[in-house]
Amino acid sequence: MRTMLVDRPGMLSTLQDTGRLGHQQYGVSVNGPMDEWSHRAANALVGNPEDAAVLECTLNGPRLSFSEHTLIALCGAPMEVTADGQPVPHGRAVLLRRGVVLDIGARTAGARLYLAVRGGLAPDPVLGSRSTNVRAGFGGFRGRPLRKGDHVPLSPQRRGSPVLPIERRMVQSGLPMLSALPVDISPPARPEGLLRFIPGPHWTAFTDTARTDFELGPYKVTPQSDRMGMRLQGPALRLQNAMELVSEATVFGTIQVPPDGQPIVLMADRQSAGGYPKIGYVASADLPLLAQAMPGDSLHFKAVSQADAEIAWRDFEERLQHLRQAAARALES
Repeated sequence: MRTMLVDRPGMLSTLQDTGRLGHQQYGVSVNGPMDEWSHRAANALVGNPEDAAVLECTLNGPRLSFSEHTLIALCGAPMEVTADGQPVPHGRAVLLRRGVVLDIGARTAGARLYLAVRGGLAPDPVLGSRSTNVRAGFGGFRGRPLRKGDHVPLSPQRRGSPVLPIERRMVQSGLPMLSALPVDISPPARPEGLLRFIPGPHWTAFTDTARTDFELGPYKVTPQSDRMGMRLQGPALRLQNAMELVSEATVFGTIQVPPDGQPIVLMADRQSAGGYPKIGYVASADLPLLAQAMPGDSLHFKAVSQADAEIAWRDFEERLQHLRQAAARALES
């Protein structure tokens, strides 16, 4: 069996695929990657399906080795990464020789790095997903972040699959790693720190001052933020009148406002339902930017129409399609 051996786990290293869909009505969180762009881009670079499980590393990463020659890719937050002491490039496929130590160190920007392995990380799925639900203790690898000594299974090599040119070169060389050609993995351009949002069902229930303040900001990310929600600190958002709401299903990017007036953006590990007023929803195309925010970072919000948010998502998907095509060409070179 192909495995990934963990020598050092990192601060919070969890397996995430595209999420556990279809179970929110039973109170089961979706989970999945915080930064969907980096998750999908990393899988594209190694030729994986988009729903393959990858390793999400927060703030700093693990020290790993593989039982066989393994094609990997790194996307997301830049971290100091070496293979047997040699720097490993981001944003391209890299073939590691069997037993080479991959050391993922501290972040230099952003918050989360994604490590994709060709074929995917492959423990048994739970409710149709390999995403880790840390709070409930299931999914991923034994329902928890990685620990020292873990042997994480990888998908077996498919019989009859063609040998990649980079794999042929590895056989001929004595190098610890080989890199494929670089691929442009940058998402569609957007202003740094600006999050587009669609006004929510309770937008008009907030005071004129609150609605103005929300767009003027800024709002800072607080240290209490995590995979469940990004807690923000800024001008308090007040309702015109007190409201009692029935809890309803939540989505990634819902902006809830609890009684203290400080907004919370619900993220990948959000609860399945919530009852706080919803001032808006962060546009899906901008959620990866929020996922990489660090405590103390300043954010600004800008209201857009549903149509504008859909256009942004179309641009997101088209850019990913171009990335997948470029990644496939790089693997064949």
